This record gives sequence, C-alpha cells and structure tokens, in this order.
Amino acid sequence: MSDNPLLEIRVPVPFDRIHASHVEPAFAALLEDARRRLTEIGSDGRPRTYQNTLGALDALTARLDYALEVVRHLESVATYPELREAYNRIQPQTSDFYAGIPLDEPLWRALQTYASCEEARLLEGARRRFLEKTLDNFRRHGAALPAEGKARLREIEVELAELTTRFSQNVLDSTNAFELVIAEESRLAGLPPSARAAARQSAAEKGLAGWRFTLQQPSYTALMTYLDDAALRRQVYTAYHTRAVADPWDNRPLVARILELRRRKAALLGYPNFAALVLEDRMARSPERVREFLEDLRRRTEPAFRREAAELAALRRELEGEQAAPLEAWDLAYYAEKLRAARFGFDEEALRPYFPLEQVVDGMFRLAERLFGIRIEPGDDAPVWDPHVRYYLVRDADGATLGAFYADWHPRENKRGGAWMTPLLTGGPSPAGPLPHVGAICGNVTPPVDGRPALLTHREVETLFHEFGHLLHHCLSRVEVRTLAGTNVAWDFVELPSQIMENWCWEREALDLFARHWETGEPLPEDLFARMRRARTFRAATAQMRQLGFAWLDLMLHTEYDPALHGDPVDYGRRLLQAFSPVPLPREHALIASFTHLFAEPVGYGAGYYSYKWAEVLDADAFTRFRRQGLLDPEVGRSFRCWILERGDSEDPVVLYRGFMGRDPDPTALLQRLGLLEQTGG
Repeated sequence: MSDNPLLEIRVPVPFDRIHASHVEPAFAALLEDARRRLTEIGSDGRPRTYQNTLGALDALTARLDYALEVVRHLESVATYPELREAYNRIQPQTSDFYAGIPLDEPLWRALQTYASCEEARLLEGARRRFLEKTLDNFRRHGAALPAEGKARLREIEVELAELTTRFSQNVLDSTNAFELVIAEESRLAGLPPSARAAARQSAAEKGLAGWRFTLQQPSYTALMTYLDDAALRRQVYTAYHTRAVADPWDNRPLVARILELRRRKAALLGYPNFAALVLEDRMARSPERVREFLEDLRRRTEPAFRREAAELAALRRELEGEQAAPLEAWDLAYYAEKLRAARFGFDEEALRPYFPLEQVVDGMFRLAERLFGIRIEPGDDAPVWDPHVRYYLVRDADGATLGAFYADWHPRENKRGGAWMTPLLTGGPSPAGPLPHVGAICGNVTPPVDGRPALLTHREVETLFHEFGHLLHHCLSRVEVRTLAGTNVAWDFVELPSQIMENWCWEREALDLFARHWETGEPLPEDLFARMRRARTFRAATAQMRQLGFAWLDLMLHTEYDPALHGDPVDYGRRLLQAFSPVPLPREHALIASFTHLFAEPVGYGAGYYSYKWAEVLDADAFTRFRRQGLLDPEVGRSFRCWILERGDSEDPVVLYRGFMGRDPDPTALLQRLGLLEQTGG
C-alpha cells in the first residue's frame, strides 16, 4: 500500500505511476483515515480552540480532496474502461463521506461549543469568515435535521453523485459515437482549407479515406459555420443536439431523476426550491434577484435581437431571392458568417495565421507577468497523462514558487469536450511545509495539421485566456484557510477573474505581445485588427440572448418546473429556449440531455448558470479601470491581484470588488461593450 501514488500529496503529481488498480485501495485507506480524523475532532476533550476545531476541520479532507481531484481529472482527460469503472465504484462511499461531514452530531456540537467561547468571539479576517460560513453551511447542509432527515439527505447526495457522473460519461460516449465521413471533395464546398486539412488528418488517423468530421468543437464549429451543403449541416446539427438521448447513453431519465432529487433535497432542508437553497450563498442571494437580473438584461437586449434576426433573414433573401426558405437552426452560423464578411470584409479564418498556439500561450504568460508581477516558466520533466501536455511553474517576483499547472489544449477521444480549469491541489501551510497550488487548464482547440502549428481562431484565443484567468485565481491565492482559498468563492463571482482576461484579446497593446504571422513573423495588420474590432459587437444581442436563454432555462428548471404540469423536462427545455432563439427549434432538439454545466455534478452550475452574465457585468466594469489607468499598468494589475486574485473567499465578494473599484459594479460598461447601450436608450 505504501507505494500507492494516491496516498500522499505530491508535487508534481506522479501521473506516470497512477493506474486504475490504485484507485480503490487508496480511497479505502484515505476514507478510513478521514473518518478517524472526523471522530477525533468531535471527541477531543480539550478546551475548544481554533486549531483543534476549525483548523482541524480545514485540514480534515486535504489528502482525500487531492486524490479525488487527481482521479476525477484523469477520468476527464485520459479515461479508459478500467479507470472509469474504478472511479464509479469509489463515488458512492466518497459522496457519502462528504455528505456526512455536516451531519456529524459530535462535530456540530464541537463547532457550536467553539463558536460560543471567547477566542471565537475575537476572531478576525479569514478565520472569522471561516467560522461564520462553516456554521451557516452546516445548517444549510442538514446539521439541524433529525436523524431520519440526515439519513435521507445522505442517500440523496450519494444518488446525485452517481447519476451526475453517469450523465457526464454518457455525453462523452455519445459524442464519440458520431462520425461523418465524406468521400467526395465536392461536398466540402465552402469549408476553409484549415478545416479540410483537419478532417483529412482525422480520417487518416482512423485508417479511413476521405474527410472525417466529429462532434468535437473545432470540427463541429467549422462545419456549421462554413459548409455550403445544408443537408449535411442539418445532419450534424441534429446529431449534436440529440446527444445522449438514445440507449445505451440516454440521459433523459437521469435529468428527470436529478431534478427530482434536487427538489427533494431543497424541501428536506426547508427551502421552497433548489435555486433558493443554492443562491442563499451566492452574490445574488435569491431566485427572485436572479429573475429580475435576467429579465432586465432580456428587456434591454430584445429590440437589437429582433433586428439582428431580421437582418439575417434579409441577407438570405438577398442572396437566394425573395422565395428563399426561412432560416433553420442549422443555417444560423452559416449565414451569420456570410453577413459578417459582407458587412466588415472580415473572415475569422484570416486571423488564424496570426494565432499559433505556442506563440499565443507565450504572449498570455508575458501579459500576466507584466500585470501581476509573476514569472511563468516551464517545469522540469514532470510526468503527464499525454505527451502533448505541458507543465509550468508560477513564481513570484522574488523567485518563490506560488504554484504549478498543466496545460492540455487539444481534443482526444478519451477526453471530455469543452474547456475548464481543475484545481488539483489547493496549497498553503501543511505539516510538511508550504505547498504550492497546482492546477490544470484544459481545452479542445484546433490541433496542428499537415506539419503546421496549431493555428487558432480568435474565439479559441479568448478561451485560452479565460481558463488561464481561473488558473491565476487558483495559483495566486494567499488565504490561510484552505477551503476559502483560490476559486472556492461564490459561483457568480468565480467567473470575474476568467472573463476579465478575455478583454486583452481585443486590445492592440496586448495583441502585439503574441499576434504575429506564424511564417513571416509580421504583426497583425492594422486593417485586419480594425475589422476584427468593428465586428466585435456583430450579433452581440443574439449571443447575449442565447446565454440568457440557458440561464432562464436553468432557473426555471430549479424553481418552476413540475413534471406533473410541464411533462418531459427535455421538451420543457426546448419550449423555454424557443423564446430566446431567432428561428424555430426542431422538435428533436434535446440540448439539456447533454448540458453538462447543469447535470454533470450534484450542484455544479445548477441554479447558477446566470453566473456567466452576472460576472460579465463585473468584468466589463472592472476592465474600465485598466482602460482608464493603462491596459498594461502594473499598478492596476497588482491592485487586481491583491483584491481579487489573492483573496479567495476570505471576504465577501462585494467587499473585494469595492476594494478594487472603489464602488459597486455598474452594468453600463457591459451594455457599452456589447454595443447595446444606445440601442436600448441607456
């Protein structure tokens, strides 16, 4: 057992030594140790102090958290049948243990005893916040329930963990099950050379002739945006929006059951609905406030949204005659790209040569170094889970190591879709000395093709910057309480550090750090930059309505939805999203069956999808300070690091935001950035 690489926290993570056979023995030992520690905290007969109560609670799950994050991460980026089976087998007991912590009677009594003592009354700063949040969280997670209520809550939590894990795995498997192989090049009309080359390489890797397309993002997006053949666009659109709706990966019954369990959990804890339970600990505080927020943005966006829909329909008639068919869902990206090219003389493919991946990543690092006073450098040959993964160290200006991270950018069949940051280890003080923070940033951006480097779209560049913002939030944290550090913040605040980073992708001063032609080294031409900037607000209202639709769907599922009244949740979801779509959604549209943000975790973004828009208000407003004082001004960067990136959840997010901006957030900046302010009358 001593050679099991999951039993001790190690940096770098020994990914080369971790195998499926290690998972179950490691978690059996780690859970036994955590249960013993939990018992010791509650039964400690000494006078209650911070160290033997809250300090011990903060350290209770450190090794277990690390092992779970590592295994969960590997199951997301390098899965194989034995690993998946082992992960699925440890889920019930780990979920049961975590759910049982706030339900432990001796621990709850110990916390209450400590809270009433003189030392607790004198606590300040992060320790005071930790005490208050712990007492509140324990109450919200069932500490005051009777014994039968606690038992039922634990059952719900375990089942939710199992179902949401299956949901995520079904999405991955159903995504990988689809492929479209085209033999005749004539059917690829409209598709740019980069997409053709990628499809040809994908086919060759599978030993196939022709061009192979998948539902992974680079392949899907290129086909939907450029392919002239509407029948093929419809086929791929339908496949994408009906993922995980058929055996053996049918998520529809899982969605219904997850929603039912969330309703039962909320009722058991005394809340009218799941959203009320979740939002009590967020900046928004209540479903009513979220509803008001979304309705206000929708009202401001609707007129421009309708105009944009009419403009796109008019373009099709202009191109194809007055008798042109109405636009369908699989036509939107295709005709939108034609309208953008006509209006701005701008094709996003023209930007690719200026965004080679390695150059973008290096520029992103240099930007962070100038702004935040850090250094990012390659780590020594750290073990990785795939040969293309890179390992880096984050150092402070004085050379001290703050953190380390892995970067995994390209799609693979053993890796889930999307882009994300995983906090593998939240560092800080430990019995063995200070530990660095360790994270991983993952994406599914365009891979290298035909001997060329990976050439990214501008949207993919934004994705890299977004996830890197999460990584900085994690690695630059300086909070003594582990469970309040890094990204352990309210979910409607956690997107601020990530979304603000995207702003620099639109600024000449920042782009000059990395936007150079991969062959000639020439900087991004001024006329191309100007056209890109002018096109920034192109169909911004449509994009905003799409996000508002997802947020509204999420809110309604977790407040209003009743299966007896509304029927099948997938059909209910389609009906709700229709109001936010510029064209009719097909009857087979089943997006929520693959909506991992809402259903791939017991909570996740459930009742919290609005957070993206909420944080977008914050990031647009906060960026105005950089605009005012200097886009690369280190003084502003250090202030952002001090108030936002370093503080975690050590203070209320409202206090931290005011510390950086000197005032409360103003939504005007977002409307200005989207080009909607004048159109909505202020």
